[in-house]
Amino acid sequence: MLIGYTSGVFDLFHVGHLNLFKNAKSMCDKLVVGVSTDVLVGEYKDKTPLIPFADRLEIVRSIIYVDAVVPQESMDKVAMCKKVGASIMFMGDDKYNIPEWVEKEKEVNAHGIKVIYFPYTKAVSTTIISDALMKTRGWIKIIEESNDG
Repeated sequence: MLIGYTSGVFDLFHVGHLNLFKNAKSMCDKLVVGVSTDVLVGEYKDKTPLIPFADRLEIVRSIIYVDAVVPQESMDKVAMCKKVGASIMFMGDDKYNIPEWVEKEKEVNAHGIKVIYFPYTKAVSTTIISDALMKTRGWIKIIEESNDG
């Protein structure tokens, strides 16, 4: 059985996430998805997800292309692939040839895990969606008020 792995925050789930899962599932028998915990996101991003971890986990678990969901508590991709038995790791091509990911890909490959990049879905991202909502629906005020109280 060919097991594939991908991971992400999956905050404000959108069609780009769905495309990643659909493409990944077409290349493996079992697709395992790691969903970053709120703590992990706080360690490497300068913000907290808008959607709580438990909800993001349930959303991803409900996608037809996803066979299993696991909490992603660290950025150690090799450890996660080994833990779930994955021999393929799927990434968006927004990471392709970025120096940090070039090194990570070498490390992953050294453990017999192949990295496959899929085209990033243009014109859609969680950042674009959240920025638009903040501008059009006053989320900036709501977020600032919830942080004050």
